[in-house]
Amino acid sequence: MTTASALADRLIAGGDPATADELLDLLREAPRDELREAAHRVTAAFAPKHFDFCSIVNARSGRCPENCKWCAQSAHWKTGCDCHGWIGADACAEAAKKAEANGADRIGIVTSGRAQTPADVDALCDALRAMRRASGIELCGSLGLVSEADLAKLKDAGLARLHCNLETAPSLFPSLCSTHTQAQKLGTLRAARRLGMQICCGGIVGMGETDEQLVEFALALRDVAPDSIPVNFLHPVEGTPLGARGVPDPERAVDAVAVLRLANPATPLRFAGGRRDLSDETAAACIHAGMDAGIAGPLLTTPGADFDDDRALAAAAGYHVTPRKDRPA
Repeated sequence: MTTASALADRLIAGGDPATADELLDLLREAPRDELREAAHRVTAAFAPKHFDFCSIVNARSGRCPENCKWCAQSAHWKTGCDCHGWIGADACAEAAKKAEANGADRIGIVTSGRAQTPADVDALCDALRAMRRASGIELCGSLGLVSEADLAKLKDAGLARLHCNLETAPSLFPSLCSTHTQAQKLGTLRAARRLGMQICCGGIVGMGETDEQLVEFALALRDVAPDSIPVNFLHPVEGTPLGARGVPDPERAVDAVAVLRLANPATPLRFAGGRRDLSDETAAACIHAGMDAGIAGPLLTTPGADFDDDRALAAAAGYHVTPRKDRPA
């Protein structure tokens, strides 16, 4: 069996990427401290020294026709999710200004639903232009399945990065969602790549994946080669089919970060949903093992991490962070 240290040495030297068998063996057999320390060494070798923060604006919420079993916004489940229509360009611009003042490096427009109508695309373009006028941070979007033609319009309006998660291992996804496929998600991501856009693609830890499926997920993300991997930890929502699962075990959460890092040595791993369910001790262990970016501020249907809390954890780990504009650097 390849040791965790030997794999780290190989990755740092630019050698062959980790294989599925190696990652599975390390996840199952290696001492936990050795796995995490190997991931830490790889992170130290490849990660930028700036801990990147992004924020999001929930621009259309709820009533989604998709049947994702983890999601409070699905119309298939009775969750009490806050539902609202399109919030408008002015509200998006105000959110961008606030995110920039809080020290975010970028902000993403997030809309519920499978896809965008032509009218939706026009409204999004108006919002992106307003956000670009109001702030200097990078603009992203999590917009469901989007055609290449619509992405071109959105890019012209200011969209720099598209977010579309694989969510989990290809072998597990069909049992968690049947109204769209990972192949359709990959089609959207490839369209964005063809246009020269950045892509953000990750998923959720704790939805019942086996060790094999965790490794499968990590390597599927490597195939996508995103510019950022958001790592969500399941926050079970009452009323969804996964509502009774419970939050992931903290040790499993840290090990998952280590596996994702060893599979994707140079790609930022970003705290996303479920961060508030982790203790600061566990969050610090995740940062040590490979988490080097975050989403802060309000999320969609769950509470997000606090800018100041995660800024302090990142700084303690040796990262530079963009300071808030309303206080001294």
